Amino acid sequence: MAKNDFDNMEGFALGKENLKLLVIGFVIIVIGFMLMTGGKSNDPSVFNPEIFSFRRITLAPMVVLFGFLFEIYAIMKKPKSEK
Repeated sequence: MAKNDFDNMEGFALGKENLKLLVIGFVIIVIGFMLMTGGKSNDPSVFNPEIFSFRRITLAPMVVLFGFLFEIYAIMKKPKSEK
């Protein structure tokens, strides 16, 4: 898409700002899922209690939830009228 393609989006439901907010929300969700990763044990017969850390059990789901709520806000935000 060329730069001028974004300037002429009259029939599109979301504005330029909405699209930027959607990308930011998607990045927040990806960061939340990245926070959930890890805690794997090298030996499958050994339990690693690190899987129950604060980061994986509490922080990461809250970040993902915030990302989804931010996505809803990005979709519902009314684009500014340029006329």
